[in-house]
Amino acid sequence: MIKNIIDKLLGKATAASKPKNPFGKREEVGVDVHKIDPAMVDRRAVDVCSTLKEAGFEAYVVGGAVRDLLLGLRPKDFDVATNATPEQVKSLFRRAFIIGRRFRIVHVVYGRGRENEVIEVTTFRAFLDSSKAEQVQGNEKTSRAALAGMKLAVDESGRVLRDNVWGPQNEDAARRDFTVNAMYYDPQTQIVVDYHKGIRDAQKLVLRMIGDPTTRYREDPVRIIRAVRFAAKLSKKGFTIEPKTAKPLVECAQLLLEVPQSRMFDEMLKLLQTGHSLASIEQLRLLGLAKGIYPLLDVVVDRADLPFVQAALMDTDRRVAEGKSVAPSFLLACVLWQDVKAGWDKRMLRGEHPHPALQDAIDDVFNLRIGDVSGRGKLAADMREIWVMQPRFEKRTGSTPFGMIAQARFRAGFDFLRLRADVAEVDEALANWWQEFQQADEARREDLIAQVREEQRAKPKTGAAKPKRAPRKPAAGTGGAGNTGGEHEASSTSSLDQVAQQAFESDEGEAVDAPVKKRRRRRRKPGAAEGGASAPADSE
Repeated sequence: MIKNIIDKLLGKATAASKPKNPFGKREEVGVDVHKIDPAMVDRRAVDVCSTLKEAGFEAYVVGGAVRDLLLGLRPKDFDVATNATPEQVKSLFRRAFIIGRRFRIVHVVYGRGRENEVIEVTTFRAFLDSSKAEQVQGNEKTSRAALAGMKLAVDESGRVLRDNVWGPQNEDAARRDFTVNAMYYDPQTQIVVDYHKGIRDAQKLVLRMIGDPTTRYREDPVRIIRAVRFAAKLSKKGFTIEPKTAKPLVECAQLLLEVPQSRMFDEMLKLLQTGHSLASIEQLRLLGLAKGIYPLLDVVVDRADLPFVQAALMDTDRRVAEGKSVAPSFLLACVLWQDVKAGWDKRMLRGEHPHPALQDAIDDVFNLRIGDVSGRGKLAADMREIWVMQPRFEKRTGSTPFGMIAQARFRAGFDFLRLRADVAEVDEALANWWQEFQQADEARREDLIAQVREEQRAKPKTGAAKPKRAPRKPAAGTGGAGNTGGEHEASSTSSLDQVAQQAFESDEGEAVDAPVKKRRRRRRKPGAAEGGASAPADSE
């Protein structure tokens, strides 16, 4: 102890005070220990590795794919890491594309159309030394001109904006986030290269950040969301986040405010659409991150216990588990339906026409909840179709049913209706009718429509009045100051029921989509004395 004090006074470093090697120690683990089944490795990832190695480069399957293979899970995606630069990788494959600004990577594409598969290839990156990085003010958008040509740049908080400095494999491993995501698998030799005890942590079922967690979150705040996502995905296997890794999460969450909205939107979708949405919401609550990460995510977490939203989240997880595709438009349409319906009801009570009232309510929800994010146009169009279909499902006579099932988004609209029926928001018989109609032949479809028509004729007329139009404002100077219009009385039924029973029905019971025609103004007879009494109106 006295020797250590003397050494400190003399400026000598003791064993305890020596800085820890940030690059770890290389360990090569054989198949007898890791027990990865080579049959579970995607043949296209194997082909990419083989092509790169034949050209004289190093190449490994890396990241989450190795972690999942170790745990006996079938990876959804396979990424490859190499010491070849993006340009060198691109030159070796017929269909390869360099993408990204912050991180330049290569997408190697196999197959065509919807059957294509992308293998993402990254170049080993040098260890990040923020003190050597160029600093810019603002973010990716506001500092775009300043970032042009930079290889390594950070903002004022230390968040990495550009990172395209290549380095050796051990430095690349230190750059990755969690130890279980920093292992490299060689499909040819079946060796796993491990620098940071990732295999040990996988066996102990722990998620541990490489390096100082607070520093790593500052470098890339999105790692906060990744921590939640991995914890949710691996929770069924018994994984937990190491206390030192979890402690700074809440404190660093405010850093996410500086992340571009489009990236945050994408990360939110990954959290909800990778098959573990309910577990992700549970992790957010456990870690104290239920609010403040992203406004739309706050809404999802807040409504996750509502029967309709919970049903949608469960359905999304089920589809992913079955290997089926999921669309963000459907899940978000379910989450935000409450807002759309409330806005629609409000407008209907003011006497607005149902169809434009619904469209206006949808526009308000997009502006309030979605904002200006990349891809909003396609997302908004799909969500709008799902919502607009709902009152049309009530119309089951005439040609409308045939037109409905011919629409491209019919299946999504029907699935939405089915979820509403499951939580008793609409009659179960309505969903069952459409289920049978879409699967029936032409003759059976005609019978189903005829049955609905007979049921409508047999129903006693209730005499319910159609929704009133909004009162017309009096013209200036006409003495209409007392004609304020007032508020319409609230109906006991929702606007959706009114649309189904009133606004979308003509006098004969057939649905109509066009607004009510305006009455024609009657002309005065020619020759009427100016300033005198008007002549009788023409009869029509």
